[in-house]
Amino acid sequence: MLLIFGAVMICVSSMVFTALDRVAHYANQLDEDRSREAVTGAVRTFQDQLAATLHDYAAWDDAVQSAYIEPDLDWLKRNFGDMSFNSELFDAAIILDHQGNALTAHANGEDIKQKLDDYLTVDVRTLFERVRATRHTDYPEATGFARTKSGIAAIAVGLIRKKSGERVGLLEDSRYVVFLRHLTDTTVTRLSQAYVLPGLTLELGHERSSHRVELFNPQGEQLAALSWVPRYPGDASLALVRPLVWCAVLMIAIYMALLFVSGSQALKRMSADEAAAVRLSLTDRLSGLANRGGLFSGLQQLVAYAQQENHDVALLYLDLDGFKEVNDAYGHATGDLLIRCVSAGLKVLCHEGTVLARVGGDEFAIAFSGFDVHKKASELSERILEFLSEPLVIGERVAVIGCSIGLSVSRKGLVVTEELIRRADMAMYRSKEDGRGRWTLYDPSMDDEREMRNQLELDLRAAIERQEIGVAYQPFVRSNNGRIAGVEALARWTREGYGPVSPDVFIPVAESTGLIDLLGMCVLRSACFELRQWPELTLSVNVSPGQFRDPAFVGRVEEILQAADIEPRRLTLELTETYFIQNPARARQTLEMLRGMGIRVALDDFGAGFSSVGYLRQFGFDRVKIDKTLVQDITENQRSAELLHATVALARALDMPVTAEGVETGAQADALRLAGCELLQGYLFGRPSPAEEITRIVRQSYDSLPKMRAAE
Repeated sequence: MLLIFGAVMICVSSMVFTALDRVAHYANQLDEDRSREAVTGAVRTFQDQLAATLHDYAAWDDAVQSAYIEPDLDWLKRNFGDMSFNSELFDAAIILDHQGNALTAHANGEDIKQKLDDYLTVDVRTLFERVRATRHTDYPEATGFARTKSGIAAIAVGLIRKKSGERVGLLEDSRYVVFLRHLTDTTVTRLSQAYVLPGLTLELGHERSSHRVELFNPQGEQLAALSWVPRYPGDASLALVRPLVWCAVLMIAIYMALLFVSGSQALKRMSADEAAAVRLSLTDRLSGLANRGGLFSGLQQLVAYAQQENHDVALLYLDLDGFKEVNDAYGHATGDLLIRCVSAGLKVLCHEGTVLARVGGDEFAIAFSGFDVHKKASELSERILEFLSEPLVIGERVAVIGCSIGLSVSRKGLVVTEELIRRADMAMYRSKEDGRGRWTLYDPSMDDEREMRNQLELDLRAAIERQEIGVAYQPFVRSNNGRIAGVEALARWTREGYGPVSPDVFIPVAESTGLIDLLGMCVLRSACFELRQWPELTLSVNVSPGQFRDPAFVGRVEEILQAADIEPRRLTLELTETYFIQNPARARQTLEMLRGMGIRVALDDFGAGFSSVGYLRQFGFDRVKIDKTLVQDITENQRSAELLHATVALARALDMPVTAEGVETGAQADALRLAGCELLQGYLFGRPSPAEEITRIVRQSYDSLPKMRAAE
C-alpha cells in the first residue's frame, strides 16, 4: 500500500512540475505575443494619427480657398508650416504642386526649402506619385514610412480638397500636402511607457534581435525595426513558485497519509462542506446569480478553456437605466423585486454554459465562449435591450427601465480577465454617453479618447485658474427695426499648444468634471464687466444644470452684478428644459430667488426636446428662445412654417416674448418677424465677435440709426 502511495506521489509531483514548466513557457509566449501585438498596434496608431491629422488639413475648405481660388502662400505657411513647430501631430509640412515642386516647406516651424532633399526622399516621392496617380473616384491620401536625414518618419500625402471630398481646379493645378512625423527617441520612449514595453528601441542598422517589429517603406523595403526586451514572466513566476510547490507536495503527501488513517468518510464530509462554502461565497444572495467573485472565477475558467480550444470569449456588461429612480420612488423593497425580476429574465435569455453574474447594485455581467461570439453577443444584446425596454410589473407597480451594454471580446482567450472586464465596463459607459438604451463594442480608441479627455480636463482647469477663458458676443436685434438690442455671451478657449477648442468639446468636459460652475462664473463675470460699456444693451448668458443646482449660485450672481455695477434687469440667464423636468421643486425655488433680484430667466432651445405647455405655464419664463432647428427650413417647408407659427403663438399666449436663433437669410428674418418673434439672432446679423466689434456695431447702430445689414 505504501509503495502504491509513493508511486502515486512521484507521478503527481512529476505532472505538477511538468505542468508548471508548460505554464511558464506559455506565459512567456503570451507575453511575447502581447508585446508584439502592442508594438504593432503602437506603430499602426502612430501612423493612423498622422493619417487623421492629414485628412483634417487636406480636406479643408479654407485650404482650398488659399491653394486654388485665391492663392495665398502666407496663409499656407501659417496654417501648415508654422503648425509644425513643437507639434505632437507632425514635425514637417510640405506643400507640393502637381509636378512635385515645393510651394512651402517647413520642419519644426522653420523653412527647409534649401534642405528639401533631406525630407523629399525617394520614399516620400514614391508615396507622392501614388497619390498623384489616383483617379478622380479614388481616395486621394496615402500613408507609410520613410527614411529622411532626421531619421525614420511616418509620412502622409494627400490632395488638398474640399471637406466634402470635391476636387477643385484642373489636374495640373492640384496641390498636395505632405506631413512627416519622426520616430524620435522621445517618441519611442512615450510608446514604451504607453504600451508598457520595457526597453523599446528603434534599430536602424543590421541588428537582428529576436523580439522586433519591422518598418517598411512604400517600396516594401525594410527601413528599421522596433525591438523590446522580453520579460519572461513565466520563468520568473516559476522560480518563485517551485519551492512553494515542493512544500505543498510534501504537505499534501502528509495530509493524504493522515486522510488514509482518519477514514474516507470524514474526507467526503469535509469536501462537501468546502464545496458548499465556495459556492455560497461566489453567489449573490439577492438575485441567486454569481457575485463579482463568481464572475472572476467563471470568467477565468472561460478564458483558460478558450486558450486551450482556440475559442473566443465574449463579455457583456449591463447597467440598468432608471433603476435609481425606481428605488427612490418606490423604496428598496421594490428595487429588490426589480433586481430579481431582471435576473430571472436574463436567465431565460442566456443559454446553458453562460456565466451570469450580478456585480453591483444594478450592474450585471454575462460571459460565454465559443466561435463567432461577436455575432452571438450582439444578438443577445439586442434581445436584452428589447426585454428591458418593456414595462416590468412588480407586484402592484409598473416600472419602466432600460439598460446600457458594453461588449468586449477576447480572441482565443488572449485578453486576461481583468482587462476583459475593464474594456466591457468602458464600452458600457460609452453607451451611456451616447444616449443609453444601446450596446457598444469596445474599441482601443476609447483608451486614447479617455487619456485625451483627462488631459483636456487638466488643461481646462489650468486655463480657468489662469483666467484664460475668453468671451465672444453674438448680437440679437429687434425684428421690427433691425437695431441691436443685446448680446449673448459665449465662452471661447484657445488651448495652449493646440489652438482654439470648440465649445462643443470643452463645455461637456466641464459639465462632467464639475468645472462648469467655475467656467460659468468666469464667463458671467467677464461679460458683466464688458456690459458696462454698452448701456443700451442687455446681456444673455447660458447657464448649465450643474450651475443651476448649486445652492450658492444665486448669491454668486448677485455678487458679480454688484461688483460690475450692472442693473439685474439687464441680465437674462438662459437654461434648457432638462433641469426643470428633473428637479421642478428646486428649479422653481431658484427661479423665484432670481426674479426677486430682478434677473430675467429664458427657456433656451425651445422646441428641440420635451417642450410642454404644462411646465411653460408652471414656471412662467420671462422669454422663450426658439431652437434653430425650427428656423432652418421655414421658407421652404410649409409644415415647418406652420409649426413655427404654432410655437410662437403658444409662447405669446402665455405672455412670453420670443427670440429666434439660427437666422441666416433675410427671408427667414421676414418670416420670423411676421410670425411674431420679437428678437432675432443668427449669422445674418453677426457672428460671435470680440467686445471691440460689438462696440463698433453699437456705435454704428445708435449714432446713425441704420438698419443692420446681413453679415453673411
